[in-house]
Amino acid sequence: MDGAGLPEAATGAEAPVTTATTCAYCGVGCGVLATPAADGSVAIKGDPDHPANLGRLCVKGSALGETLSTEGRLLAPRINGQDADWDTALDLVADKFHKAIDTHGPDSVAFYVSGQLLTEDYYVANKLMKGFIGSANIDTNSRLCMASSVAGHKRAFGTDTVPGTYEDIEQADLVVLVGSNLAWCHPVLYQRLAAAKAANPRLKVVNIDPRRTATSDLADLHLAIAPGSDVALFNALLVHIHEMGAVDSRFVADHVDGFDGALAAASSDDPARTGLTEAEISRFLSLWTAREKVVTIYSQGVNQSSSGADKVNAILNCHLATGRIGKPGMGPFSVTGQPNAMGGREVGGLANMLANHLDLENADHRDAVQGFWASPTMADKPGLKAVDMFKAVKSGQIKALWVMCTNPVVSMPDADYVRKAIAGCEFVAVSDMYGSTDTAQLAHVALPATGWGEKDGTVTNSERVISRQRPFRQPPGQARHDWAIIADVGRRMGWEEAFAFSSPAEVFDEYARLSTVTRSFGRDFDISGLSGLSVTDYDNLSPTRWPVTSGKTGGRFFGDGGFFTASGRANMLALRSKAVAQAPDSDLPFVLNTGRVRDQWHTMTRTGQAARLSQHTGEPYLEIHPEDAAKLGLEPATLARLANPHGSAVLRVKHSDNMRRGEVFAPMHWTGQTAVTGRINALVAPVTDPVSGQPESKAATVAVAPYAPAYYGFAVSLSEFHPQTGYWARARVANGWQAEFADITAPEDWLAFAQTLFGIEGADVTSLIDDATGIARVALYKDGKLVAALFASRDPVAVARGFVAGQLGTCGRAVLAGQPGADQPDPGPTVCACFNVGINTILRGIDEMGLTSVDAIGEALDAGTNCGSCRPELSALLNTRKQAAE
Repeated sequence: MDGAGLPEAATGAEAPVTTATTCAYCGVGCGVLATPAADGSVAIKGDPDHPANLGRLCVKGSALGETLSTEGRLLAPRINGQDADWDTALDLVADKFHKAIDTHGPDSVAFYVSGQLLTEDYYVANKLMKGFIGSANIDTNSRLCMASSVAGHKRAFGTDTVPGTYEDIEQADLVVLVGSNLAWCHPVLYQRLAAAKAANPRLKVVNIDPRRTATSDLADLHLAIAPGSDVALFNALLVHIHEMGAVDSRFVADHVDGFDGALAAASSDDPARTGLTEAEISRFLSLWTAREKVVTIYSQGVNQSSSGADKVNAILNCHLATGRIGKPGMGPFSVTGQPNAMGGREVGGLANMLANHLDLENADHRDAVQGFWASPTMADKPGLKAVDMFKAVKSGQIKALWVMCTNPVVSMPDADYVRKAIAGCEFVAVSDMYGSTDTAQLAHVALPATGWGEKDGTVTNSERVISRQRPFRQPPGQARHDWAIIADVGRRMGWEEAFAFSSPAEVFDEYARLSTVTRSFGRDFDISGLSGLSVTDYDNLSPTRWPVTSGKTGGRFFGDGGFFTASGRANMLALRSKAVAQAPDSDLPFVLNTGRVRDQWHTMTRTGQAARLSQHTGEPYLEIHPEDAAKLGLEPATLARLANPHGSAVLRVKHSDNMRRGEVFAPMHWTGQTAVTGRINALVAPVTDPVSGQPESKAATVAVAPYAPAYYGFAVSLSEFHPQTGYWARARVANGWQAEFADITAPEDWLAFAQTLFGIEGADVTSLIDDATGIARVALYKDGKLVAALFASRDPVAVARGFVAGQLGTCGRAVLAGQPGADQPDPGPTVCACFNVGINTILRGIDEMGLTSVDAIGEALDAGTNCGSCRPELSALLNTRKQAAE
């Protein structure tokens, strides 16, 4: 296995070359083995030698090889939509930033970057903005993800330190999941937890989440907590810890400040705010204190809150009070949402941080970094955090903005406001793989960047493991690495020597050498032991957990104290739960929770390329309790309109008793390119945590009402098409595209509508149109092959979508039936995307083959035997069949 080479596609009898790299998705940081073939395909497997995943991959990681098409890639720089050369484009970027700085000062420019950048990219961007431009106006989409965790860590520990490792999950006797749908968002960690639970009968799992999710299937106790009330629950736990004598008095006396104040504040809080019964709370408290080895895993449900930092510290208080931190099987654990959110935090990618976990507002820290960089200036105050940054763009305070590797027009709260802000900015540069994203379409200059499989550098995962992300294919067109683009602009702005990097190895070495300077401050982050690596050593770097010094590599933090505050002692904080920032009322009666679906990631720029990842969930939806839906007149599969003063959305209705009454859920992945009314962050208010600056993305208030179209439609085509209707959502299928759509006015001529929809000239047409019933079905053929088909009706279209899409490119003569014949059973909607197993196939297996367990389904049908993300759904299907039989 070659860890460093960049092979061309294998030809002839040449043996394929396998490259060890790292997954491009969540913060688990799974190792991946990528093997390109002569036909251009790439075989993907999990790396059994990587400590994060030990060979496991989720369905998204397994499908990485299907996301490498260059279709739609930005292949050359563009200026105002026209192709240009690199020199002209970068001269323009440098000139626009220079002029803004000269005229309005360094705080008139900003970078908005991404946890998908590699550490080397992040380092160069941070160096340019803070040390040479002299502003801290560089923030990242990690502000939307983990900023509250950063703030909580710093308040408690003195630095942004993750104390434990993934192995703690397997060594625990109790794992508490707070605001984390681990099964869908971090599936490999979920599988490690599931395996640990199977191996250790004593291990209990508690799932704290307002809605019942796939993760709840593994839980011994699910607490459907009221949104925003986590502090009240963990305050109750702190009080119970004290009452039960579970406080580690020696640890607190030797290593912790603030215990008495934290306990007094907790004692005055009201557990009833959680919305849980006394019995539920009592069971949780008893589980926690009865087991010493406790790991508390928390994620976006904690962080994405107007009280996110307090939620984090309420959790940390309980671990500090009991000394359950930094020891095997014990500790709080923040799991990150992006592949390099941690790496960005390490280099100071947030607007209020300095490299190597140093403090931007500490003069000694600034002097050390500035001296090492030999920079002409240094930012001396925090820059604008994400929400405030785009407000400054809208007001005209920011004259030049550079967005790198992210899509804030979709992912930011108040997304319509952000779109207007960027559209009105004097100068906008965007570095991205694609020029078609909602954000890139607003750029004056679009710069083609490399993507996964082409990028070369390092990432750091949630357990502090630094891994190499290695290239195994050539960049398409003129695409360049982000660090190289940023360094080139730095040179053009006059700082040639400081940005004379010629390889990512040089960038990493400078970063590691900076660590030899900053280690004198005694902070947690130290990779001085990796300084001076040769290019070969860098290329062959194995996954390595920091710190890496002459005396220590990896391990846990804080088991014996040793915190990074001025006193060397941890801080417990006095906290009281607060009311949610936005309370529902008669005009906006529902609380909107946003999040992810199983098989998609962020704004689908990458996952949307893999057809099988859209087969489980092909369009945005609104999850709503059946009783709320009945009250509103919302039938399953109809459409609902959500609205508030910030924006609106139209989504497919999905009844679910997993929701609490008065609360709804919608996923955040869909963009203006994939669902015209699906940009759910347009409804999320720009309310932020006062400490962390992280937006409240879990508790917007909205009104919900039926969207009553004149018809519903479903269509497939071999070629890409764009419905021009009031509602539509598009997705790839195996050999083409599909779209769901609807409109308040029905076409007068369905054949003409189909012609316009597909734009296919000279096709043979077969149709079935019944004006009385409102049914219209149209199939288009060329050279005897089905090239497109349209289905419409007054009610949600009832056809077997997998069957219809599968007819594309075949004779497709039975397609208008919308269902396979008796000799061709319909597999139904996909449940297992790894092996493309549909719900009907599974139900037939249960009924006809007598399958009575998830493992039996896997043995017979393969479903659930790869990434395991679908196992909760398999369990639910078994329970449904069992209940029906009783």
